[in-house]
Amino acid sequence: QVQLVESGGGLVQPGGSLRLSCVASTSAFSLYVMGWYRQAPGKQRELVASIFSSGFTNYVDSVKGRFTISRDNAKNTVYLQMNSLKPEDTAVYYCNSVRGGTGWAWNWGQGTQVTVSS
Repeated sequence: QVQLVESGGGLVQPGGSLRLSCVASTSAFSLYVMGWYRQAPGKQRELVASIFSSGFTNYVDSVKGRFTISRDNAKNTVYLQMNSLKPEDTAVYYCNSVRGGTGWAWNWGQGTQVTVSS
C-alpha cells in the first residue's frame, strides 16, 4: 500500500501564502493523477486541485487563480502553492491519487493543518 506524507501547513494571516508538499511511496508515481483534497470541520472532504501525468491541471472554482498544483516525478512529490489565503481555506489538507473524478485510490496520510486567521 502506498504511503503518503504531507507537510507544509501552518497558521497564516488572511492574504498570506503557504506551500504544501506530499511524498508518495511508489516508484510508479509519474503514472498517477495526483490531487490535493481538504476537509474543514463539519464538512465533507473535497478535491481542490488535480494534476495529470502530462501536467494538465484542474481546480475547484473556489481556489482558481489562487492555488497552483505541481509535481516533481523524480522526487515522487506533489505540491500545492496557496496564495491569497482566506479564512474559508482553513482545513486539513491531504494528497492522494485521484480515481473516478473526485474519488481517491490509496489510504489517507495524516494530512497537514492549514489555519487562516488574523
